[in-house]
Amino acid sequence: MFSNIYNNKKVMVTGHTGFKGTWLTSWLLELGAEVYGISNGLLTNPSHFKAAQLKKHIHNFDADIRDWERIKEIVCQVQPDFVFHLAAQALVRLSYREPLNTLNTNIMGTANILEALRGLDYPCNAVIITSDKCYDNVEWVWGYRENDSLGGKDPYSASKGAAELVIRTYSNSYFANENSPVKIVSARAGNVIGGGDWAEDRIVPDCMRSWSQEKAVEIRSPRATRPWQHVLEPLSGYLSLGEHLAANSVLNGESFNFGPPADQNYTVGELIEAMEQHWKNIQWKDVSDAEMQVYEAGLLKLCCDKALNLLNWKPGLDFKDTVRFTVVWYKTFYEHPDDDIFLLTQRQIKEYVTSAQNRKVSWTKS
Repeated sequence: MFSNIYNNKKVMVTGHTGFKGTWLTSWLLELGAEVYGISNGLLTNPSHFKAAQLKKHIHNFDADIRDWERIKEIVCQVQPDFVFHLAAQALVRLSYREPLNTLNTNIMGTANILEALRGLDYPCNAVIITSDKCYDNVEWVWGYRENDSLGGKDPYSASKGAAELVIRTYSNSYFANENSPVKIVSARAGNVIGGGDWAEDRIVPDCMRSWSQEKAVEIRSPRATRPWQHVLEPLSGYLSLGEHLAANSVLNGESFNFGPPADQNYTVGELIEAMEQHWKNIQWKDVSDAEMQVYEAGLLKLCCDKALNLLNWKPGLDFKDTVRFTVVWYKTFYEHPDDDIFLLTQRQIKEYVTSAQNRKVSWTKS
């Protein structure tokens, strides 16, 4: 898998206690990596990171990505072979309440990582993750390509668009030289679902919390359309990027989208109906007109042709299995509290790999 590139390598993951970060950390451990995590504590309760007891499997650094001196110290100490930068303030609605925190974390946090990488004098490959919301979303019906305009109508989206500009600046100014020991790429994905996400104001966590207590969940925008994908899908893209970047400097400075097929756009209401197949007797109510709404995009999808053509990357799950993976994880967590969450996560990773192998996805080859 991934040409065995991560085995016995030092891999740094920022935001490793978050939703994506916990799954990426778990997968890297499965791949034989020595994982070094940087995160500013646990952001949710429950916490997938805590439930899986990942702290005892990795080198854990409790640090704020906005603290330049501390980030520089850790990077110099670890001297990683690979860096996956995921640390972020990741919630749109929270960004309205805390715009400065969002901008500082997502823009300056990214700059701090890049500045620390600039000081390295040995080979290091870095995948810097932003979001599909980095694009200037005019809600057209076709997917955004990597060279489309950046922008953002809300603080979160603006912070991700700005982070991409920072990445481009560092790439062109410091890492473009063929003699640079550091190579970087950026990755854009969004609307991931999967077990272990307990963030506020997200459709799946909101449903799981409510249904586990036999309560009706309040849904703000049941007709909004999203390109739903399981969290392991973009992570396979990030890991593929790291593999290809290490082998091919031509990708240095490039950006890549990772998303589901164009026909896998479903409304929030359709997602809830699909989840009901695995969690019976659910209840939900439409509250879209019950309160003043902040701006949230109604339609946003990505064109992933670049990842297909240059990385030979494609998704490993369809919508039906994406939903099944997600709900089964939560049902196990809530209904079987004595189960080993680390092993549950590893089982789903292995099942996902098997599904991708059956689809003959290229990254599954050794």
